[in-house]
Amino acid sequence: MPTATEQLAAALKLYAPEFELELKPEHIKNLQDYYSLILKWNPRLHLVAPCSPEEFAVRHVLESLILLKYLPLNVRVADIGAGAGLPIIPCLLLRNDLQATLIEASQKKSVFLKEAVRTVQPAARTQVLNARFEDLPSPDAQFITCRALDKFSELLPVMLEWAPADATLALFCGEAIMKSLGAVLSEMTVELIPRSEKRFLVIGRAHRG
Repeated sequence: MPTATEQLAAALKLYAPEFELELKPEHIKNLQDYYSLILKWNPRLHLVAPCSPEEFAVRHVLESLILLKYLPLNVRVADIGAGAGLPIIPCLLLRNDLQATLIEASQKKSVFLKEAVRTVQPAARTQVLNARFEDLPSPDAQFITCRALDKFSELLPVMLEWAPADATLALFCGEAIMKSLGAVLSEMTVELIPRSEKRFLVIGRAHRG
């Protein structure tokens, strides 16, 4: 029987075309290593809900990677509530031009993130900050992304004020939040995530008064 990482690799190869992604063998190897870390740490930290390797490949890795088409070369990204490292670690593993700051309030999850970003080379292009994002100064980043922040609706206005004025936001969300974002974002692009019915990636800039 195939191992969990082998099942992940098979699912990545099978479903990547639906996400308009071309994964090279080294990409898949790096993503397998990342998944191995998730499997090791998840029983203690509950980084992601229990799921099969195929579901992790589709629901977590490939979903995260649709962000890549919106990220220019050499862009700086801040990932709020980074948790398991989604969406930014898979993106870093495919694109060595990206720079990222991973912001995570949980100390234990921050320890995991520091371990996970060791697989990202060169190491100097990533940093992990153990803090609530609203307690930090506005980041030196051109993109702000968020996929699994607790109390997202409540913290959204805070996030919009906190983000640099010229930053683009890339937010993964459900239908209700997607509709509410129309009132607070300009130049908004909405993409329905493949193999989902009501999950979206919303790209836009905060309205400034």
